[in-house]
Amino acid sequence: MDVALARAEQVAREDLVMFVNACFSCTGQREFYNDARGQAVSIEFLHAYILGNYRRLYARTLAAGINHFNQAQIILNLLATGKQTPATDRREEGALIAAALRMLPPQRAFRVLEVLRERRINNRRTRAIVQEYLERRPDLGFDAIKYRAKLRAAVAHGHLKLGGELNPFLFHGWRKRVFTTPLLEKFRQAHYDASALFELPFTVAEGLAVKHGIPRDVFLTRIEPRLTAAERLRLQGSAAREDGVTLSFELGRAPLTKLALYVLSLKPEVRRERQAELHAAIEQAATRTLRRASVPLGRVAAVLDNSYSASGSTEKRRRPLGVALAAHYLLSASAREYRAFWTSPVQDPLLMGARGQTDLSTPLLDALDWKPDLVVVVSDGYDNDPPNAVAEVTRVFRTKLDPARRTSIVHVNPVFASELYAPRGIGLHVPTVGVRDAEDLPTVLGFARFAEGAAPLSELEDYLAARVRRLMERGQRSQTRAEPQETAGASTVEEEE
Repeated sequence: MDVALARAEQVAREDLVMFVNACFSCTGQREFYNDARGQAVSIEFLHAYILGNYRRLYARTLAAGINHFNQAQIILNLLATGKQTPATDRREEGALIAAALRMLPPQRAFRVLEVLRERRINNRRTRAIVQEYLERRPDLGFDAIKYRAKLRAAVAHGHLKLGGELNPFLFHGWRKRVFTTPLLEKFRQAHYDASALFELPFTVAEGLAVKHGIPRDVFLTRIEPRLTAAERLRLQGSAAREDGVTLSFELGRAPLTKLALYVLSLKPEVRRERQAELHAAIEQAATRTLRRASVPLGRVAAVLDNSYSASGSTEKRRRPLGVALAAHYLLSASAREYRAFWTSPVQDPLLMGARGQTDLSTPLLDALDWKPDLVVVVSDGYDNDPPNAVAEVTRVFRTKLDPARRTSIVHVNPVFASELYAPRGIGLHVPTVGVRDAEDLPTVLGFARFAEGAAPLSELEDYLAARVRRLMERGQRSQTRAEPQETAGASTVEEEE
């Protein structure tokens, strides 16, 4: 009996580790080696399997730091199956759903509300959570403009009534009346007066500018004060290249991985000209990331994959390479001593591209020869030059050269392998953890001990329970995060996948 129980706990731990890893890395989008359909089928199966077998831990995964795509899927699945929630877990599960929904970027949260209607999920708990979410939004007038169709669908589906002029605006036709709410009135006027559209959110004003025939360069110049930091960063390249407009932007305020991806999108000659500026900006972003989640490390070696597969896919262009570049700066900022070992050696990481076969064994041997305390391998795991050599290197090192584990090795993988239902590993002797952004590193390095198989199921359960407590405490201390308004100086950059 004890053997059977131990085996059952081992299977549960392995299932949960696989699921959490998948929820860090998978976004249902095409990868270099896998298409979007395969990604979607694999992640949907994992969600259904874990929900059906480990409901409490499935819900608690919302607090584990997983990506927004999978948070949204968990919220939807829990709300759709509310009748299956044990009575003892109802309070915690409802609080987790509400807290996770509030912390999603607004465009993702409103998409969740829209899908609730599409799937006809409309039980009492769902209506209560939707109503609470809308009541805690800081500016529903702004939401009514920017997310008009999604907000209207959510209100109609939940049979809710909004205050002020919002219900007439959403349901009775904005053309039929003059509004006293300034933003609603500006939206009405902008359909007839081109000058009014420059006081609207960029995403709304953009379509109206086309309707009024405003030249793109004129529109971008006049709307610039209302751009969010996310929009400024996204438009930097296209505005300069296609419209001849230069948008001001303080690079150091961008999130680390998004900034790395922006740098890699620039032409090599532009990166070379702006090398000092870009280097300082990424260092600043790494330092700011560590203020939120400090992970002081000792002697650290990073094995970083810049092979051709790191170029990503059409949907996730250069993301594996961007994560490697961002991880390079983050580990450098957090380690007492640091050295980087790239699969294709580079003089300056800012000037590199994705090229060549994947040889992880050579840089790993160089890294181990330096005798670090920790080796972090950032790669998609497709070691093919020669195939699977890194698995043999890690086996020999762990079993023959360092059985006492004086050097820790962790494989960080930003790519989900749909055929494995998990990020691809680099051997049985190295734990693999999934990430979406380099900012996930502080979280996944702490999670690596579960992926390694040494920690029991009870410790994993305690870990998730502690994450839940911190999430609840943070939710009680802070008000809901406001949607970044379309005004000059907005600095929040939302995740857009």
